[in-house]
Amino acid sequence: MAAFTGAPRLEEIAEGVHAFLQPDGGWCLNNAGLVVDAGTALLIDTAATEVRAGRLRELVADTAPRPPRLLVNTHAHGDHTFGNHLFPEAVVVTAERTRQEAVRTGLHLTTLWPDVDWGAVEPASPQITFAEELTLRVGAREARLRAFGPAHSSCDTVVWLPDSRVLFAGDLVMNAVTPFVLTGSVGGLREAVAGLRALEPVTVVPGHGPVGGPELLETTERYLARLLDLAEAGLAEGLDPLTVARAADLGEFAAFLDSERLVPNLYRAYGELRGGRPEDFAGVDEMVRGMAELHGGFPACHA
Repeated sequence: MAAFTGAPRLEEIAEGVHAFLQPDGGWCLNNAGLVVDAGTALLIDTAATEVRAGRLRELVADTAPRPPRLLVNTHAHGDHTFGNHLFPEAVVVTAERTRQEAVRTGLHLTTLWPDVDWGAVEPASPQITFAEELTLRVGAREARLRAFGPAHSSCDTVVWLPDSRVLFAGDLVMNAVTPFVLTGSVGGLREAVAGLRALEPVTVVPGHGPVGGPELLETTERYLARLLDLAEAGLAEGLDPLTVARAADLGEFAAFLDSERLVPNLYRAYGELRGGRPEDFAGVDEMVRGMAELHGGFPACHA
């Protein structure tokens, strides 16, 4: 795969469908999307910092005839939501469970990287919520929203464009970036990806990393299978997740960005294999400490 580099940019991936890409896709460098038809526009996610969200607004203004009237947040994490306030013309739409997580976590992400210049960011403030599915109209186009979870987070929404067979997958799918279920569920993510495969997308916009195709779903499934193999073996040998992570052979996934996420992923997998509830987020601090220990310090965020 070619290196995912360069400045943040908006790329047209189908007629009237654009992906906002932020190389290299590491911590807080997320993707977003823009759908334009008949003079109207839908924005999918924003960005982590005021500067990056401001750049997104500039690119959108150069592409859409007028500011987006609708803004969908795929999940509550700040890298996808903190820039919402820079699009005051838009009605923010999220799943109800995503709204609840956004209210619960607020600006917590900024405390993990206090040295980042976040700017005047604000938590997500959705005006419309839905339970499982919702169809939005963008001109003559349908944008079908479907919620999953717990998966990557407590609740994750995808945006499916059936006319162009483009899937905006949020952080359910990443490309050459390690999957992450710190506040989600390994089993839930597997079920979600299986549901996405059933859509038979041609183009998949991941939450982080370059745009790809359905092979990204297959890669995610293989990573989760490897994760569960490691967790099952570790439990059988009485090893803690950090010890398993230190000795793990990640094979094809070893070069993925943010590989230290293996530690919290293993903690989550251990809990689920022991019969724990995915919605029980107790122990997150311990998982984060383990990730930092494996990495040799807390991972950097270049937002």
